[in-house]
Amino acid sequence: MNKGSIIAIVLVFGAIFLILIGGLFSFILFQMRANAQRLAWNQALYVAESGVAYYKWCLNNGVEGECSTGKEYFDIQGNSLGQFSLNIDESINCGETTERNIYSSGWTDKFANTKREIKVTYGRLSVAKFAYLLNDSVWAGADREIRGHYHSNGGVRMDGENQSIVSSALESWTCTSSFGCSPNSTQDGVFSTSGNANEDLFEFPVPSFDFDGITIDLANIKSKSQTSGTYLPPSIDINSSADGYHLIFNNDGTVEVRIITRLYSDWAYDTEEGWHYDYFRIRDEYFYNTYNIDDSCSVMFVEDNIWIEGGVNKKVTTASANLIDPNKDTNIILVDNIDYVDKDGTDGFAAIAENNILISPSSPNQMEIRGVFVAQKGHFGRNHYPNNFRDKLEIVGSIVSNGRVGTQWTSGSYPVSGYLERENYNDTKLIYNPCPFVPYAEYDFKIINWEELE
Repeated sequence: MNKGSIIAIVLVFGAIFLILIGGLFSFILFQMRANAQRLAWNQALYVAESGVAYYKWCLNNGVEGECSTGKEYFDIQGNSLGQFSLNIDESINCGETTERNIYSSGWTDKFANTKREIKVTYGRLSVAKFAYLLNDSVWAGADREIRGHYHSNGGVRMDGENQSIVSSALESWTCTSSFGCSPNSTQDGVFSTSGNANEDLFEFPVPSFDFDGITIDLANIKSKSQTSGTYLPPSIDINSSADGYHLIFNNDGTVEVRIITRLYSDWAYDTEEGWHYDYFRIRDEYFYNTYNIDDSCSVMFVEDNIWIEGGVNKKVTTASANLIDPNKDTNIILVDNIDYVDKDGTDGFAAIAENNILISPSSPNQMEIRGVFVAQKGHFGRNHYPNNFRDKLEIVGSIVSNGRVGTQWTSGSYPVSGYLERENYNDTKLIYNPCPFVPYAEYDFKIINWEELE
């Protein structure tokens, strides 16, 4: 073999070797770049999540107006890693933010085109978390079926069927004859005697709920209703014979207002007043006006007693209080069913009473009410009307009552008036996106939904 042939062979094999080496290096470089891009793709998510954490801090410290919508992100050594960009949209009613959606895009400095975007919904936990939230001791009878957190700052005798937590702020309490204990006895914060309850879900003692904090809202609700909602003055200012207002909510988003001029009397009993005459049944009334429920501030404030019923469209809050005369506390009377036009979470109802929220003695035999019902100074219930029985009461929502609740009255363990069957469900759709001015159980915003966007 001559030298020319050898050189040719060396050149051929050298070229092949160089091609292989070049391909190998190209493959290695490609893998290194792919790994770097994969790392950047993962890091972009971390950067995006850091944007959400940053805005959460802004929210919970009340400085979101001063916080930037884009910032540089540094690693733990202080080196710049990438950046995030934020977009925010809010659910606002009466100037109050109930829910925020935070869109955060993140990317690294080395691969700025490799972006990841997440959407996080922040909300605050409202009292709609509870089926019952009470500031007094209570006895839930054996006929009760409760699905939702049941909490009292007092003691709880839970003889009904509970499918969620039953909690008390007390380690122990004195159960008296008023709660079916004879003789009086010292009991755990939550106890049962019926065998119906799930005692594994009893919790006591737990922190108490601050009922005094609810009082702040009434003046604020009045102010908002006078500027952007609906305000009704004392009915006696309109008619000297008036006894209050009858509100009938309509499916089209309006509310019909009637002025009540005469009420029937009923012999009644409750634990605060004893035997007395109630004036809760409407005898005479006349049409006053029809109001559109404002989308931007769906709140009504009534400086008088009100009677409520109907089908609610939108998320509406109705408050009853007399802030003109400090010697008068107003009540809300539930006349008939209260329902939602849509039950997907877009509609909701809240009734806030300065004193009591009571079910009328002429309430329907099968009654269903939806909403969050807050009896600030008084209690929620149906007074004892002798031999006035009804079959079934279903409450979908939350009862917040300063005083002891009760919709059935017994004597010697036998019902003597009220609803014979009662079911309670809290409305989970209102927990983080409630009606305006519904009290919060926790004031810090928390994540209620997380998703990555394409």
